[in-house]
Amino acid sequence: MQLAGVFDTIAIERVVFGRPCPEALPEEADRIGAKRLFLIVSKTLDEETDQIDLIRQSLGARYAGSFSGIPSHTPRDAIIEAASAARSANADLIVTYGGGSVTDAGKMVQLCLQHSITSPDQLDAYRETIQADGTRVAPTYEGPKVRQIAVPTTLSAGEFGAGAGCTDPKRGVKELFRHRLFVPRVVVLDPQATLRTPEWLWLSTGIRA
Repeated sequence: MQLAGVFDTIAIERVVFGRPCPEALPEEADRIGAKRLFLIVSKTLDEETDQIDLIRQSLGARYAGSFSGIPSHTPRDAIIEAASAARSANADLIVTYGGGSVTDAGKMVQLCLQHSITSPDQLDAYRETIQADGTRVAPTYEGPKVRQIAVPTTLSAGEFGAGAGCTDPKRGVKELFRHRLFVPRVVVLDPQATLRTPEWLWLSTGIRA
C-alpha cells in the first residue's frame, strides 16, 4: 500500500546551546532585527533569583517590559493580561523564560497580538474542536508576525512544537491552538536556566516528553 500526504516542517530557525542566555539573546535580537523585546517569565525565577534581571540588563534599550503572572496550564485570562501588556509595550519579539506553561503563553500572546484579541471569549474562534466522530478540526488563520524566542527551564519540549495548550476556566477544559508559526523562532538552551527547577518537575516533564 502506498502512502501519500504532506509534512509541514516546523518553523524553528535555530537552536542556540551551551551559551548563557544573557549573552545569546542580544545577539539573536540583532540578527532578527528586533528592537523591543517583551519577556514572559517564571514568577519564581523573577522574584527569587537574579536570572531575569541579568537578561533585562543584557538587553539594555531593547528591553520593552515583562510579565510574570502565568499560572500552570496557561489560563485564558492570564493570556489576555499578558497580551495587553505586550501590546502596550509595542513588542516586536516575545521572549519566554520558564516551563511549558510559560512557553505556551508566548505562543498564545503571539496569536492575540496578530488578531487583536482582547477578551478570553474571542479565543473560541481559534481553538481546535473535536467533532462527534472524533475528527479534529483546526481553523485556518493568519500566523503571527511578532514571533518568539523560548528559553525552557524544564524538559517538556513544548518549545519544539507548533501547538499551544490553553485552559478555558469557564468550562475547565484545556484546549489546543495550533499554527506552524507558533513554534518559537529560536530556542536557547542555557543550563543556568534550569538550576532552580525542582527535581520532581525536571523528572516528570522528562518522562512526559
